[in-house]
Amino acid sequence: MKKKIIAIALGLTLCLGMTGCASWDRFVVDMKSDANGGMQRTITVYTADGKELATYKGKIDLSTNDGGYVKFDLNGKRYIYYNCFVESIADIK
Repeated sequence: MKKKIIAIALGLTLCLGMTGCASWDRFVVDMKSDANGGMQRTITVYTADGKELATYKGKIDLSTNDGGYVKFDLNGKRYIYYNCFVESIADIK
């Protein structure tokens, strides 16, 4: 019983200690984004040589992977960009 109390106290201490960490704040923002279907973002897509292809604004859930492409849905349309650079600026209030 004493070990359980110590384990719970230690767990709570660790959780409370992490609340001021930047990594914890990022984790919370990621969880809110996942739960709400995205965040308010401005996404700008650039070609490999730096020319701007497109800019999108709205509630967007951005998906990246190891396949060399970026995928997101906006206003009922799916956008997939291959071999490009994407700048994403999110409003994290």
